Amino acid sequence: MKKYLFILLSIVSISCSPKKQDKILTKNNTEKPFLWASANIYFLLTDRFNNGDVSNDLNFSRTRVAAKLRGFEGGDIKGITQKIKEGYFTNLGINAIWLTPIVEQIHGSVDEGTGITFGYHGYWTRDWTSLDPNFGSEEALKNLVEVAHKNGIRIVLDAVINHTGPVTNVDPVWPEDWVRIGPQCDYQTYESTTACTLVKNLPDIKTESDATVEIPVQLAKKWKSEGRYEQEMKELDEFFMRTGYPRAPKYYIIKWLTDYIAEFGIDGYRADTVKHMEESVWGDFRNECDYAFKLWKENNPEKVLDNNNFYLVGEVYNYGISGGQIFDFGDKKVNYFKNGFNSLINFEFKWNAAQLSSYEALFSKYDSILQNDLKGFGVLNYISSHDDGAPFDKERTKSFESATKLLLCPGTSQVYYGDESARSLIIEGTEGDATLRSNMNWNEIANRLQTKEILTHWQKLGLFRNNHVAVGAGVHKMISENPYVFQRTYSKGDFKDVVVVGLDLNIGEKKLNIGTEFMEGTVLVDAYSNTEVIVKNGMAILNTPFSIVLLEKKNQ
Repeated sequence: MKKYLFILLSIVSISCSPKKQDKILTKNNTEKPFLWASANIYFLLTDRFNNGDVSNDLNFSRTRVAAKLRGFEGGDIKGITQKIKEGYFTNLGINAIWLTPIVEQIHGSVDEGTGITFGYHGYWTRDWTSLDPNFGSEEALKNLVEVAHKNGIRIVLDAVINHTGPVTNVDPVWPEDWVRIGPQCDYQTYESTTACTLVKNLPDIKTESDATVEIPVQLAKKWKSEGRYEQEMKELDEFFMRTGYPRAPKYYIIKWLTDYIAEFGIDGYRADTVKHMEESVWGDFRNECDYAFKLWKENNPEKVLDNNNFYLVGEVYNYGISGGQIFDFGDKKVNYFKNGFNSLINFEFKWNAAQLSSYEALFSKYDSILQNDLKGFGVLNYISSHDDGAPFDKERTKSFESATKLLLCPGTSQVYYGDESARSLIIEGTEGDATLRSNMNWNEIANRLQTKEILTHWQKLGLFRNNHVAVGAGVHKMISENPYVFQRTYSKGDFKDVVVVGLDLNIGEKKLNIGTEFMEGTVLVDAYSNTEVIVKNGMAILNTPFSIVLLEKKNQ
């Protein structure tokens, strides 16, 4: 396994206190900001991460035997909260967690050709106004957000507006003025990507429509049986009165999704299947997200973390950073950044990480685009995900390199659960994307030495990234090519963060030109080996047994 060596140097004195990571003071008593542009986001399947409450593992008579990894496995909101309390995310340098959808899923199952499948993944909605009991209760969600915030971690939920869940023998199709059941998308034009169903038996919400619709009969019946029909209708009346929106399908769903912001104080949404709806829908969604976030802050002033706006990151399938602000359908070009999005998921990163000839080629490419065409916006980089069958390292043979490229690249990083522990992406007996969605490998983390070594690598890089906004949001500049040394600088107002990085250096003695940012005699600490080094003549000379060195200015 190839080893990688880094030197990271910072002018910011940092504390690693898990509860104060977003309010760290520099030597000038200015707070280290939390920036979504440099965030380290952990993406997990709620059902597959950690089972914190076995009592909610079976609901709605979901007893049919599913194909391998296509049924509910028991993971839940309480399990995520438990790991936050244990410090797992803090130790990994994670400052935001993105959960797959937790709203109520279809009660039945379907046979997709890959075997019997339930809505364990969260993308098959039955009722946007309820949480699925397999994932947990509203009280559990409230507790998750509060515990996360106390630990300097933001919570991002997953918003599905494009479609309902499939039709089953216990899950009827929504009314025809709400959904279409055909034609199936062929993705050749803008219209054949938006006004169509993604796949067979996945009813598509008529998001282009502004026609008035009534609440579906099955939903009204459900609410009445639960004793909340009058309250739900009252809230809808107030929403449509306040906004002036027509009672069209998309606005009902926007109302239901933004309720989770106003009530629980979630910090962001990842928007699903963005390009399959008219871009104006997302502009409206953005406006209502902002309204709800402001309302929550006004009602909970003692719980407000900072003055950041609500975070909205979109899944525009096959969008890549090389496209800048534009996604091209072939017959139409769309700028989603100007329709509500802070950031888009970058499907290109895994290819860049594999194909670009050097670290400098990768880092300078991203710096150039982010500092110019995408200035003010961002991308979310990843190496693996829940539905990408061709990840950067499917065999999990390059876990150290994966961390290096992902966590040190400009932009926001997405750690998919198990990236940091080499959770296998090849599971025997699975079909399709189920192989990407196995249960978190806690046993290997606890008992396998190689897994622990990989995790330690991800932890150290993740913590350093979390402590230094310059890594993800700073301006990149190469200092020397051989040995390869670069710096990142970020400054705003009185706050300044400078990081110097060296890669592929010798194990043993290392002598690096660190540029001009560090004064003669500055004491730096290698966070990887806990070794001190003093800057002399613009150089850092140190000897460590590790192939990775992370240096920061010693706390005074």
